[in-house]
Amino acid sequence: MSGLIKGKEVHFDDTYLHVKLDDGRIISTPMDWYKPLKKATLEQLKSYKLICLDTGIEWEELDYHLNIESMLNLSQSNAA
Repeated sequence: MSGLIKGKEVHFDDTYLHVKLDDGRIISTPMDWYKPLKKATLEQLKSYKLICLDTGIEWEELDYHLNIESMLNLSQSNAA
């Protein structure tokens, strides 16, 4: 096992960014944490791709990148 936290799917709603991990867990973080994504259109949000061996998410049109492990760490630290 590589130990990498890898994404499988990305979903959105009005409040949260949801990332389904390859191990079945789902990370949900507030869209308010990501101002460029909050301002983006639905079409722009849907135009993502998983990068770096599926450990990151890129929105090329928005020139925006997220590290999935950082999302997990942020969601855990804000839940405490």
